[in-house]
Amino acid sequence: MDHAAPAPAVPTPHPALRRPAWIGAAALAGLVMALCLVLTWQLWEAARRDAERELRTEFETAARAVVNQLALRMAAHVQMLRGVQGLFASSDDVTRQEFTDFVRTQQTDAEYPGMKGIGYILGLSDSQRASHLARVRSGGLPDYTIAPPGARPAYAPLMYLEPFTGARLRALGHDMFSEEPLRLMLEQARDSGQPVMSGKATVARERGQGASDGVLIALPVYIGRKAPDSVEQRRDLLRGWVYAAFIMEDLLAHVGGQHAAALALEVHDGNRATPEARMAAGAVALVGGAPALRTEQRIGIAGRRWTLVISAGAGFGAAQQNEAPQLVLTLGLVVTALLSLLTWMLARSSALAGRALRKSQLLTNELTVGQQRLAALAEAAQRSQAMMRSILDSTFDAILVDNGDRRILASNPRFRALWGVPDELDLTADDAALVAHLLTQLVHAGPLLYSRSLRLEEHEEHRELLRLKDGRFIEQFTRPVRLGHEGARLWSFRDITERKQIEQRERAHRHVLELLAHGAPLQAVLGAVVLGVESTNAGMLCAILLLDAEGRFLHTGAAPSLPGFFNAAVDGLPAAPGYGSCGSAAASGQRVIVENIQTHPDWAPFREIAARAQLASSWSEPIRGASGRVLGTFAIYHRTPHYPSAAHVVLIEQAAQLAGIALEQAQAAQALRVGEERFRSLYDHAPVALWEQDWSAAREAVAHLQASGVGDLGAWLRVRPEETQRLASLVRITDVNGAALVHVGACAKEPGTLGLAQNFGSLDATAFIDALVALTGGALFHECESSFLRVDGVARQHQLTLLVMPGHAQLLDFVIASTVDITERKRIDDELQALASTDFLTGLPNRRVFMARLDDQFARLQRSVDECASVLMLDIDHFKRVNDVFGHAAGDEVLRHMASLMRSEQRKIDTLGRVGGEEFAVLLPGAAGAAAQQYAERLRQSVADSPLDLDGRQIAITVSIGIATIEAGDAGPNAALVRADKALYQAKAGGRNRVCDHAEASALDSVAAAATAAAAATLTKA
Repeated sequence: MDHAAPAPAVPTPHPALRRPAWIGAAALAGLVMALCLVLTWQLWEAARRDAERELRTEFETAARAVVNQLALRMAAHVQMLRGVQGLFASSDDVTRQEFTDFVRTQQTDAEYPGMKGIGYILGLSDSQRASHLARVRSGGLPDYTIAPPGARPAYAPLMYLEPFTGARLRALGHDMFSEEPLRLMLEQARDSGQPVMSGKATVARERGQGASDGVLIALPVYIGRKAPDSVEQRRDLLRGWVYAAFIMEDLLAHVGGQHAAALALEVHDGNRATPEARMAAGAVALVGGAPALRTEQRIGIAGRRWTLVISAGAGFGAAQQNEAPQLVLTLGLVVTALLSLLTWMLARSSALAGRALRKSQLLTNELTVGQQRLAALAEAAQRSQAMMRSILDSTFDAILVDNGDRRILASNPRFRALWGVPDELDLTADDAALVAHLLTQLVHAGPLLYSRSLRLEEHEEHRELLRLKDGRFIEQFTRPVRLGHEGARLWSFRDITERKQIEQRERAHRHVLELLAHGAPLQAVLGAVVLGVESTNAGMLCAILLLDAEGRFLHTGAAPSLPGFFNAAVDGLPAAPGYGSCGSAAASGQRVIVENIQTHPDWAPFREIAARAQLASSWSEPIRGASGRVLGTFAIYHRTPHYPSAAHVVLIEQAAQLAGIALEQAQAAQALRVGEERFRSLYDHAPVALWEQDWSAAREAVAHLQASGVGDLGAWLRVRPEETQRLASLVRITDVNGAALVHVGACAKEPGTLGLAQNFGSLDATAFIDALVALTGGALFHECESSFLRVDGVARQHQLTLLVMPGHAQLLDFVIASTVDITERKRIDDELQALASTDFLTGLPNRRVFMARLDDQFARLQRSVDECASVLMLDIDHFKRVNDVFGHAAGDEVLRHMASLMRSEQRKIDTLGRVGGEEFAVLLPGAAGAAAQQYAERLRQSVADSPLDLDGRQIAITVSIGIATIEAGDAGPNAALVRADKALYQAKAGGRNRVCDHAEASALDSVAAAATAAAAATLTKA
């Protein structure tokens, strides 16, 4: 034996004394070898069983994939057959050429494997047979007949068949009712109205290929576009059947994917696998001499059951051959040999004891150093863990970490506070109890349960919006994380209730402004104000009381959620102290807060009726007009005692202000209507402008034009402005009142200077033509809005009413025109319309206007297939961080800056819009594909290169953009917006500050969906 250093001389013992030590070493080495061999055999056996289980699991997965693929393939065939059924349903007479063209466009050979023929079978009674033969023979088939011959109560001759070649030519006219199985199939389809599949049948192949086993699927065709409801109606309205023939060998081709070559598939008709019911079969080779892997699966297709027998061939699993048993055996034998040799060497190494001692001391020192290093690493890990715990505990979001397999690993205190988790509920165990607690608070449990079932890939993020029963909204994000070498899942929850309420209030305010801009009734506008507040504040019941003209009593204006008896009781309430919150608020002109109705003295006369209506608190705000005059009150009630917060005070002030705008607008409209009624009864002393006009000369000129052949007078004049001017010059103003002179700024002593321009304006020919057509057409009253010119040349707008006085309808020589200056009202209406159609912060069109433009573009694409358009969805990256770091004022500046950058890239035909929060949208008419991609990339780069300079601070801004092309086949314009939104979220998931089109997003979603499905299937098996 070699030695690293000379060893001291050791006396050589006698051989007889050395033999027992050698025997002991050999016995010890043999014992170690025996134990190692036993352990190796056990490990090898366990590895072999694991390999067999993995092979079985892989086989079952492949078998299920075969069944699903076959079911999907047959469903696609049935759907294609429904398309042929739709061809016959859409036309009362489908010709053979139309049938052929339709079937050939479906490309059945490429798109529908196994489908060898599509045909149409006509349903005939015996009384219809003769007329049918005559009609077909006269249509170009003189040799046509129904086979086999003979009289029968009903016939089902084959009329159309594609492809119509080879042996299929002889099938024309074959009576399907002559074969009992086919007759039963057709009758079942006729009575059920659903696709029905036959049993095993013989299907002809192409010329020279003989026939093969297959099946037929038939689908009934009825008279009319709507399917009959009863069996009797289906039999009476039967028109025929469309059917498809399938060859089983071709139908099963390529089924199985990557395992197709290693799987044998047998298809049996019915619920049992028998030789008589077998329709297709493949040979099965045994794996290593053992019985082959085999399973039976059953599926239902078109009213018939199939039994699939799937077996594994000898090559199944060869590519994934598990080498673990062989590796365990090899390593076990090697380790056994090494341990045995080591035991033998140790037994004979007593002479090296000194050297072994020194080595052991060195190893001891190294072990000590290693332990010190481990202790330092453990201390660092503890510090890191404490730091992470501190970060988790101080973060604003509620955090939960689990292992992805329904076991909770960690959480922060914010999570317990947000969800109200009791202290006794353990957040370091199985999540079943926690999930049950969360589900009791959710309105819809689906989003949370779906997120719980996801298996996310690295860098993938899933977002859900949860709505709680108490009215809160919680934003949930789920993403995978790594904890050391183990995978985990991080859940973050944030309460966004206030943000959602602000968005809802903005929508409600825009709705009220739209109603005002369109002149909706006061009752509808006030109701919208009340419902807008109630919809964003659960538990609030609102009412608007209007002060009468004398300012003495309050009357109910809108209270849709309060009981009728309560509204009746407070209707006519005196506007005085001591008459509830509203009476006191109207009298004092100040806000009145009653936290508890049952204890407040103002409610003493109404406590009983308030208790009956289950009202416990009342806040009332005076509604004031622009002049400060009290017009009424806005009240908020609760069913439990409540005191308003600062946000509640802002809410009731905004609601009262909005109601004040509505009331003043309604009062202005009412005043206008009253004025119009007075205009018709007053003239000389009326406070409004009245004009006496003579249209007789114009009427005579129109009569001459109509006699000369002019039919549509309005259209004729619109293309002949000189004729319009001539007819306008024939209208004479015979008299005006003082208000009319003031109206146009004329001198009272010079009425002769007035002309028709003071009624219709020099450029408003359309209004004059409409009035001329109406009056000469027999109308006694005409009303319109038009521009007019004051004598000083200033153009304004007024509402013009023309009234033909009684007895002058034939000559039109006495027409009274009244005019009301509506310039200011139009300005207010335009301002309201602008408020309702634009985003107040950025000045861009709001979501409603953008969606209207999108609807128009979609309709244009439906009319012209040559046009194209794309939609871009934009989201400012990390916008919340800007609000959190720089404040909401800086966030508003970022939104304005973003809108300015978008305008700088906007074409004249493009439509920009802010659709919510930090989200924007762009409609690009005439751009698709690469053009839209270039525009989006140019806009993205412009945003990235243009940071916002705010008070000397540079705020970097980036944007993520999703692109979708509007397709003519979309069900509606929202489809493209949804695709663009998905592409946007894919762009954000891909790292933000990037552009992603819908095709790229769909490809990534498909990969993610496939991975998720595979992971779910693996977990199910486990």
